[in-house]
Amino acid sequence: MAFEPVIPVAAARTDSAQNSPAFPDTRGRLLRDLRISVTDHCNFRCTYCMPKEVFGKNYEFLPHKALLTFEEIARLARIFVANGVRKIRLTGGEPLLRKNIERLIEMLAAIPGIDLTLTTNGALLEKKARLLKQAGLNRVTVSLDSLDDEVFRAMNDVDFPVARVLEGIETAAAEGLTPVKINMVVKRGLNQASILPMARRFKGTGHIVRFIEFMDVGASNGWRLEEVVPSAEVLRTISAEMPLEAIEPNYTGEVAERWRYVDGSGEIGLISSVTQAFCSSCTRARLSPEGKLYTCLFATRGSDFRDLLRSDKDDEEIAAFLRGIWGARSDRYSELRAQATGPLPKIEMSYIGG
Repeated sequence: MAFEPVIPVAAARTDSAQNSPAFPDTRGRLLRDLRISVTDHCNFRCTYCMPKEVFGKNYEFLPHKALLTFEEIARLARIFVANGVRKIRLTGGEPLLRKNIERLIEMLAAIPGIDLTLTTNGALLEKKARLLKQAGLNRVTVSLDSLDDEVFRAMNDVDFPVARVLEGIETAAAEGLTPVKINMVVKRGLNQASILPMARRFKGTGHIVRFIEFMDVGASNGWRLEEVVPSAEVLRTISAEMPLEAIEPNYTGEVAERWRYVDGSGEIGLISSVTQAFCSSCTRARLSPEGKLYTCLFATRGSDFRDLLRSDKDDEEIAAFLRGIWGARSDRYSELRAQATGPLPKIEMSYIGG
């Protein structure tokens, strides 16, 4: 069985704060954040992610046998943590559709020294929140693009009511999956009018709304630059009514720029990957449902870990493969975003996770 060659990298240095190995890529960025997509299935058909025109009744999703098993995911997670990862986020698709996801969370929560989180559309959160917390999940992030029920139903395109997602958020908070972060993708002409209502609704609740610029992820969402609402515009809109001030990031590589209300009633986040690229500090890697590793959300190809896991390779051999991939990493798509990058093939967000 053939594998890609391991590319030599610089000797690891130690992160004194975590007393853990730190393996830089070609731009000195360390591997700290692993996003694991556990399924490519979703029960929504959001127009900016999984439009029905592409992901219709005849769309062929990955068969279950192609997916990494929970044991394989946990083994890879341990290897990644031993090589510097400190945060693991479960994504999809919709991760709560993966049967017995609580068992995987329990396995991952047993790994010392990690922050374990999950991103969900919230449809199943009210039902699952207690099980997730009991299994060891730390926090949840919920995708919610509008409080206007008509707009929300149109955006998820399966006629799912916003009230059910709000119930899920409150249940998650009551179970201690806090702070709950709420992601709103802002698209001009669709849900721009929902910016202020979202800010008002969650101000003072302890939840954190993060406003995300509409991104050119995948090849299915019909992205156009003129539909991007710049974060600077979002900031002006909110701050004109509820004054905000900038605050320091929680950690190096945090993608959301943090702003708090001057009256002390909470904070918001701005994710500006189109207008203010943060490639230079990106510490993320993404693992697909069937075990391909992508070093950028906009990567054109992944590296296969499933065959390694199912071969006779030991953990150190797999770790060396990982270090070779990360050491050769030079991704900076958002810094280069231009006409020249448009024709490049892109991985769908529903497959790789956001």
